[in-house]
Amino acid sequence: MPRLSALLRYLLYGMLMGGADIIPGVSGGTMALIVGVYERLVSAISSAVSFGLSLLQLDGAAARSHWKDVPWGFVLPLGGGIALAIIVGARLIPGLMDTYPEQMRGLFLGLVGASLLIPALRIERLTPVRMGIGVTCAIVAFLLTGLPVLDAAEPGLLRVFLSATVAICAMILPGVSGAFLLKALGVYEPTLHALNGLPSLDPASLLYVLTFCVGAAAGLGSFAKLLDWLLAHRHDATMAALVGLIAGALRALWPYVGPNRVLRWPGANDPIGSVVGLIVVGFAFVLGLLWWGRQSTPVEAHSAP
Repeated sequence: MPRLSALLRYLLYGMLMGGADIIPGVSGGTMALIVGVYERLVSAISSAVSFGLSLLQLDGAAARSHWKDVPWGFVLPLGGGIALAIIVGARLIPGLMDTYPEQMRGLFLGLVGASLLIPALRIERLTPVRMGIGVTCAIVAFLLTGLPVLDAAEPGLLRVFLSATVAICAMILPGVSGAFLLKALGVYEPTLHALNGLPSLDPASLLYVLTFCVGAAAGLGSFAKLLDWLLAHRHDATMAALVGLIAGALRALWPYVGPNRVLRWPGANDPIGSVVGLIVVGFAFVLGLLWWGRQSTPVEAHSAP
């Protein structure tokens, strides 16, 4: 059983991830990379998925084996922190984004931009193929973050299910924002509205959130196994892909945008000093988290073929 200090640390890591997941343009997977638990998280999710599949197959021996493989002392506080941050962030962050859009995007630009260092430094040998993977992923992320936003005030449950299936995969990929994909698919605001309706036990909100959670579980269960395999057997190539995804996704965080998400330079009436200052603050905050994570947790082991 982890010590209390470790449990509190994992809770804080989860809150950072959950806060990131609620922000369009920022990825919870990026935060997991920043604090140094990304590969451990993917492995834990993969083991939990194997445990669930064993239960469905009524294979008791395999289920007990996979149960022991799941680091519950890590998963539970991390998951609790994610849930807590999402519930609180659903009330606070959208308001800040509406009131201070340029400043908030500047802060997130600094946060995510600094996180490029993490997967880049984990690549042991850079080859032309891995460079090509990184460039390709950067182009894909750049195009994804430029998708037009759909409008759906009351999306159907099937749409909610499918959107959650896609977005949850993005939420554990550094650089790909699940919240942004939800926004592009037209279910971001309805999801926040449903989350805010949970405390009042509104039946429609409960059904919406349950449908979303089932879709998220389906997407996560299928994607986590693939990602775990890639990290174990194609580590450097996967890290190169993550560098590209994060770099391309910076488009969504450029502070100054025009109609239809067209990027532009700041105008005479745009805030500049506060934006630049928050970019620096975000960058410095990530460097501080990296230092703290290296001091408080061991570096994750990996294999690089």
